[in-house]
Amino acid sequence: MNWGKGIIAGMAAFMLFILSMCIYMFNAPVDDYDHQYYEKGLSFNKDHDREEQVSKDHAEPAISQSADRLMITFSEPITGKVSFMRPSDKALDRSFELDSKNDKLFEIELKDIAKGPWQLTFEWESGKKSYLYHKEVYIKK
Repeated sequence: MNWGKGIIAGMAAFMLFILSMCIYMFNAPVDDYDHQYYEKGLSFNKDHDREEQVSKDHAEPAISQSADRLMITFSEPITGKVSFMRPSDKALDRSFELDSKNDKLFEIELKDIAKGPWQLTFEWESGKKSYLYHKEVYIKK
């Protein structure tokens, strides 16, 4: 074996390595990169102000769970929504409207919601103020 054959063998091994890395890269699963990051960045201050409003007004909703229902109690009548987001499976995400004129208690049936960890995002308005609140819960059935 001489230097010429060694250099050719080394270059061939390097090209195979690069080719195998390209094939691996294109076959890798799609990442969960947020393609709306710019739009979310523009609304970050608005969302942060709504989160701060919750702590200023002590308006955190009280959450409790019975066998088949999730009870959410607010300090005042509200209009808004709650989003159930499953960290492990985006297909299970759900959203419920919360609209009350006089009632402060909301009940959500858990029959269609899978057992396990959930991230709840509350967005509501009450008394001409907007609120945003995040809470992690574990649904047990």
